[in-house]
Amino acid sequence: MNMEETIARYKEDFDLFPTANDKLEYIFDLGKKHTTLPDEEKNDATYVVGCASDAWLMGKCKDGILLLRGEGTSEMAKGMLTLLLDIFANRPVDEVLAFDPKKLHEMGIIELLSPVRQQSLKAFLNKVYAYAKKCKEEGA
Repeated sequence: MNMEETIARYKEDFDLFPTANDKLEYIFDLGKKHTTLPDEEKNDATYVVGCASDAWLMGKCKDGILLLRGEGTSEMAKGMLTLLLDIFANRPVDEVLAFDPKKLHEMGIIELLSPVRQQSLKAFLNKVYAYAKKCKEEGA
């Protein structure tokens, strides 16, 4: 399943919920699958600057695949990280770099995010694309 298919699957899920609160609850439920990073990986280099709550994103390349792992501290950050990592992690670098983040609007959740949370999303995406560009430059 590619990135766009993953977004379409989430859109189908979100379309099942009649209210914004139900959709947000679904995001919180996704956060229950949230992973954590070892303390040594939570540092200035992995910290997501601009996120509304503390969050870290670890990225590296292996055979042209962008490997991402992250951790957030709030329920919303945990849920959004789980969702976004499902979309962006373990993908070919070229697929990530070719992906238009505006397609995330198709899921129907961006408008549910407060302006501060939308800034958090932008900060996450900036970090993802920075890791992807680094992978591409290194040819890893």
